[in-house]
Amino acid sequence: MSTSYRWSTLTTADTAAWAELVNHLAVVDGTEEFYSAEDLAEELEDPHLDPAQDTVAVWADSESGTEELVAFGVARLRQSLDHEGNAGVPLEGGVHVEHRGRGIGTQLMQKLEARGAQKATDRYPGVQYYFATGGGLEESSARTFHLARGYQVARYFNLMSRPLSWNQTDSPDSAAAITGGRQLPEGVTVRAPEESDEKAVFEAHAAAFVDHWGSAPPSPSVWHETWTSRSNRAAVSRIAVDASGTVLAYALCGQWVERELYVNLVGTVPAARGNGLGSAVLAHTIEAAASSGDYDVIELDVDSESLTGATRLYERLGFAVKHTSAAMRRYQQPADKH
Repeated sequence: MSTSYRWSTLTTADTAAWAELVNHLAVVDGTEEFYSAEDLAEELEDPHLDPAQDTVAVWADSESGTEELVAFGVARLRQSLDHEGNAGVPLEGGVHVEHRGRGIGTQLMQKLEARGAQKATDRYPGVQYYFATGGGLEESSARTFHLARGYQVARYFNLMSRPLSWNQTDSPDSAAAITGGRQLPEGVTVRAPEESDEKAVFEAHAAAFVDHWGSAPPSPSVWHETWTSRSNRAAVSRIAVDASGTVLAYALCGQWVERELYVNLVGTVPAARGNGLGSAVLAHTIEAAASSGDYDVIELDVDSESLTGATRLYERLGFAVKHTSAAMRRYQQPADKH
């Protein structure tokens, strides 16, 4: 018997079903990108997202007689051009494993690409843009699907993981043990970020990532949303500041999975590189997470071709590569340049 599908958009009433689908995909596709209904509800409140136009939901009748969300999609637009002058259009979505092979994914991407193109050309007329999406793990169905649609692997990212342990007398997860007792430069201190540090850390991040692949000047509004989000874990994040209070390095964390801490951002301003500050802020973050007793593991993603050799740095701090996934892109010329 064929299945009939109902297409709609995502609303706050759908967040429980959306979370169930997203977490199903995290398991079957091995991405481990888990979210709660509360996290997804917060995404729908993004002032740069119009759920009525930027989201897609696909429903099917379940065996219990109720509707089940079997596919979703979201089209976004980065709020700044990247360092090469291109506009980025992130597209995300997925199809329940039991409903693949029925053309849903193709229709979903067609809708997302059409909406993403409209958003890019409306905001950045005459500017080249690219669709960006996750390519999953090697030989994944997502990789095969997007390659067939003309996407190419643009970069590989390593998910790195480190177990946490703590005792009061001789912990291997103390910052001193992790860094081998290396001292901070004179006048530099490491501490947890405070609410009032938002602007200073924002400026440090803008400077730190100006030469990184895919980077774009961060939007103050998007930064504020991240800084104040429910997933933010400032208590175990760390920043390095000099005697004048200038932020030199930072490790900012979030949490989406019980007892797992995720490092969203690690960076050092160019003028302060070479002094071990990136290692220091991350070591102090590890110490804070371990000593809190709230986490069993800490994880982060790193560009496998990072200019700063970040993968090697994290390995020295006890992280190991868990898996490698792809970031995929498809470049589009604006209509007036065809």
